Amino acid sequence: MASPGVFQVRELDRRASGQAFEVILSPLTPDAKGEFPLSPPRKKETSLEEINRKLEAAEERRKNHEAEVLKQLAEKREHDKEVIQKAIEENSNFSKMVEEKHKQKMEAIEENRTAQMAALKEKFKEKDKKLEEVRKNRGTIKVGEN
Repeated sequence: MASPGVFQVRELDRRASGQAFEVILSPLTPDAKGEFPLSPPRKKETSLEEINRKLEAAEERRKNHEAEVLKQLAEKREHDKEVIQKAIEENSNFSKMVEEKHKQKMEAIEENRTAQMAALKEKFKEKDKKLEEVRKNRGTIKVGEN
């Protein structure tokens, strides 16, 4: 294992089911180097050219983002126009269909009414003929009695 100065092992409990141990690490020595440095690494100094280049890159990203947003808005507007146009077209088609059905119903009603009127006229003509016949018969009967 490791050297005895690095850590200590102390037995805590011994049972039939197993053992328990405590591992104690030794404190770090001040001269030992750790994995992490105590101070953050120094940044290199940025030049004016580098700052300008970064600003230009940021401006380019902003313009690209703005263009993308405008493109999406234009596509959304186009889609909205198409949806509205389709709704208007469907409404127009529905109105035409309803108007055509109404017109057909009115024509059917008019035809039925005309047929009923013709049937009534025919019925009245038949009654008039029978009435005329009855009057004739009555007149012949009265003439025959006299």
